[in-house]
Amino acid sequence: MGRHIAVIAPALPSHFHALEALACELIGRGHRVTFLHQADAVRWLRDPRIGFQALGEVSHPPGSLDKTLRLAASPGGLLGLRRLIQDMGRTTDMLCREAPRVLEGLGIDALLCDQMEAAGGLLGEALGLPYVSVACALPINREPGLPLPVMPMTLRDDPRSRRVYAGSERVYDDLMTPHRRVVARHAAGFGLPAREGLHECLSPYAQISQTVSGFDFPRRGLPEHFHHVGPLRGVAERESALEIPVARDRPLVFVSLGTLQGHRFPLFRRIARACRRLEVQSLLVHCGGLDRAQERALEREGATWVRDFVPQHAALARANVVVSHGGLNTVMDALLAHTPLLVLPLAFDQPGAAARVVHAGVGLKASARFAGTRALSDRLETLLSGSRFAHPLARLSDEIRAAGGTSRAADIVEDVVDAPRPLPRRSLATGYDS
Repeated sequence: MGRHIAVIAPALPSHFHALEALACELIGRGHRVTFLHQADAVRWLRDPRIGFQALGEVSHPPGSLDKTLRLAASPGGLLGLRRLIQDMGRTTDMLCREAPRVLEGLGIDALLCDQMEAAGGLLGEALGLPYVSVACALPINREPGLPLPVMPMTLRDDPRSRRVYAGSERVYDDLMTPHRRVVARHAAGFGLPAREGLHECLSPYAQISQTVSGFDFPRRGLPEHFHHVGPLRGVAERESALEIPVARDRPLVFVSLGTLQGHRFPLFRRIARACRRLEVQSLLVHCGGLDRAQERALEREGATWVRDFVPQHAALARANVVVSHGGLNTVMDALLAHTPLLVLPLAFDQPGAAARVVHAGVGLKASARFAGTRALSDRLETLLSGSRFAHPLARLSDEIRAAGGTSRAADIVEDVVDAPRPLPRRSLATGYDS
């Protein structure tokens, strides 16, 4: 029997795309799937079979998302970061206030909840709905002795490192105070046990991650219902072809800084110059962040091709090295394709992804801000000529292929949705004074 499943996630394209792949798999099995968010977020849903319910007409009106995305792409220091966290809190507040009535009106049977949006877990528990947490970015599950995924630390098992990790966790929690207060307020309003962190809003039924265990730092405290399934991708993404005449006798460097960071022209220019210094082919993808004049300028600096979008799976399959900001979608796709990485982290969990790339032995990292042309070309040369990356890449690629991906994730969701629940559903349609 088909179920109606709602998706609650941050309005970020990479998160929507991963969850869209899972939604399409569930729809193919006879379920209905509806995303809930502010009206602007519908732009990232490409499959017309997926439903969308707009919320936040007053607090998040059409046109407001672009401002948030610009801030997320370039916070501009501590003050901008605080504004971004406050905006994150406003979104969680909006979803907690408006979603209960909508979920009940739609007859929702279960929730898919991105780990990075606390409202999902709060609503699932408050309404008595089965819900699954999905880590589209690095998992936020905390463990003593491990740095948070937003931190750039290398993993070390010694007293000083553990103190550093604990101190950085306190700094992070302090920065997140505006959002933590929102979570605590709605948990109390829903009549739930006290909580305030994102990591305290995860599903007790099933948690799914786009990573595999061999890529993450060694974990000892993950719950039994945590599942590494690998990348969540659709069939069309896996089967698209690369329509670029790449020469087979010269290495290809594929460069992508993701959807939010594709405007960083000076960084693209340094990378293009580094590729020219090595006399390799380079394909730079900016995801619509650059204009035509900037594209031509990068070509003059040494880029072989500059495009807004290309089929990433096909590009990575052909590339000899990928230069990335460290977004998890690109990292996992590169690992699947046996392609070593040079990671230039810019924001969010990207410093943690870079640390894990180095820890796993599948690539190198460099500073997006300070690494010059010479430093970038030296690292690229190491990646192009270094055989030491081959075995770790093969091991992780095999692990990803065996993890099950989108199909296994859908199996897990169906198991949770179909399992009997001891708690009756609650109605929050009348709301509470938030």
